[in-house]
Amino acid sequence: MFAELFDEHAQPLHRYLARRVGVDVADDLVSETFLTAMRGQESYDPQRGSVVGWLYGIATNLLRGHAKREVRLLRTAERYGVDLGVAETLEHTVVTRIDARSHLRLIAGELARMPSGDRDLLLLVSLAGLSVQETAEALGLNPGTARSRLHRLRTKLKELELRHA
Repeated sequence: MFAELFDEHAQPLHRYLARRVGVDVADDLVSETFLTAMRGQESYDPQRGSVVGWLYGIATNLLRGHAKREVRLLRTAERYGVDLGVAETLEHTVVTRIDARSHLRLIAGELARMPSGDRDLLLLVSLAGLSVQETAEALGLNPGTARSRLHRLRTKLKELELRHA
């Protein structure tokens, strides 16, 4: 069962994690995610959500351990207004995804100031490509709450971009 689970979900999970923290850290986090899943497989309840949500929830919890590095990168991008030169870094990917490349300083700063739960919600949808339902499962949220928060966050980022256009 775990071999099939790994074969199906490791690559998309790795892509998401690499966009958040870089390839080297993503390699370790994917391994940690599947080890944690294997150790806690009895805690998985298909009635509570999909296996995708469960895996991304584990990965997101592991990512929180790397949150200080992520925020430091965002603050550096805000302070200097430069692409750090690594295409897979969070700054470059987020800016590209929301079509605000010229506003790197502004957006990176806003992401750095967001509560980690809001940042995780936004990035699971925008970087990992998870649906709102899967993201809600990963973060242990009600889907309606996740949709509402995501709408609020997107609106806030769009307003921020319009104010500085």
